[in-house]
Amino acid sequence: MSMKVLVVGSGGREHALIRQLAAAAGDTELYVAPGNPGTALLARNLTVDTSNNPEVVAACRREGIDLVIVGPEDPLIAGLADDLRRSGLAVFGPGALGARLEGDKEYAKEVMAAAGVPTPRYQAFSSVDAALDYLDKIDLPVVVKAIGAAAGKGVAVCATRDEAETHIRSCLQEQKFGSAGLRILIEECLFGPELSVLAITDGHSCALLAPSRDHKRIGEGDTGPNTGGMGAFASVALPKELYRQIDAQVITPTLAELRRRDIPYRGVLYAGLILTPGGPRVLEFNCRFGDPETQVVLPLMQGDFLELVHATATGDLDRYLQGLHESEVGPSGWSGGGVTDWSRHCVVVVGAAEGYPGSYAKGAAIQLPEDRQDEAWIIQAGTTRRDGELVTSGGRVLGAVGAGTSLSEARTRAYGQLADVHFDGLTYRRDIAAAESQEG
Repeated sequence: MSMKVLVVGSGGREHALIRQLAAAAGDTELYVAPGNPGTALLARNLTVDTSNNPEVVAACRREGIDLVIVGPEDPLIAGLADDLRRSGLAVFGPGALGARLEGDKEYAKEVMAAAGVPTPRYQAFSSVDAALDYLDKIDLPVVVKAIGAAAGKGVAVCATRDEAETHIRSCLQEQKFGSAGLRILIEECLFGPELSVLAITDGHSCALLAPSRDHKRIGEGDTGPNTGGMGAFASVALPKELYRQIDAQVITPTLAELRRRDIPYRGVLYAGLILTPGGPRVLEFNCRFGDPETQVVLPLMQGDFLELVHATATGDLDRYLQGLHESEVGPSGWSGGGVTDWSRHCVVVVGAAEGYPGSYAKGAAIQLPEDRQDEAWIIQAGTTRRDGELVTSGGRVLGAVGAGTSLSEARTRAYGQLADVHFDGLTYRRDIAAAESQEG
């Protein structure tokens, strides 16, 4: 397939997307705005302010772009996909109405209630006093969430009243998360393993990618504050019935409710789930590829990723899925299971700057190992070049990815790759996918 493709974003997710696109057949020209040093190895980085929709549209016209993939949530919530579509471009990413599922957690709860999608009970507040009064009437622990998108950091699982009050005040009083935290949810705390399910959809047909699991806490043993994600692995082995439940009780009814509301949706519908004894419950919806889940889910895909994305962006996903061979179909009840190679596994371990998710230093020189073909490689995230030298520029600096025919093999390769990464202050968890590897 020959076309010019632009990926919007600058993090690890966008490097992973470009890596997958670069493996597609054809003489496709790849661009990233603004990108990072990792994407520059595979595509042309464009200096564009992605918070300025007209500037992005103008850049697409100037470069003759045919297809745009919007990576981060903020541009989607701000309606970038709408403006790009109005200019005649094919876009992978929902418009502002669809992206509201991530930008407004209270609205997402309303959609789930209308669709009959199971989710934890909650109450919403914009007043500190009202929230604290409610807190005195319910059992602990609870989950306190900023309603808006907060880069994955607006959620706190609170075992004590003091912890809950601290997060409530940080959102509503101290405005730590800006406008995203001016209203909050206080939600019942459910227990069970969490699961990330990414569905590629054009609003009608959908392909569920391999289920993955993210490790959000900064500390080993899932301790400390939440982060944007310290590692992930895929796929996660599930009971046969659970595959059907997730598709039938979560993804299918949500898409049906969006259609009922006349909300077009072309891109990724990401369901963050908790697996309780009573079945799966939706903790949140996101409107884009997860980070770091993208780094472990995309390498397990088979077929032409560019063709899949283009078919989704143009509303032709059903035709693409019908072209999959029957022998490639995955678990029963898992829509589009044929896009995944279920014989392989993938693990990513995030290398972060010391101090993350709090304040951290920038500018440390980075030494990276060579990629080991399709066995192990580095995905760059918070990196930049200063006087020609690769240095740190973000909290989550990079991801070391390993792939293999078993989860244990993939994990060994990921940590082996990370062992050859060097920069001052490098910190990472040593238990990503550890328990699951032993089970396998």
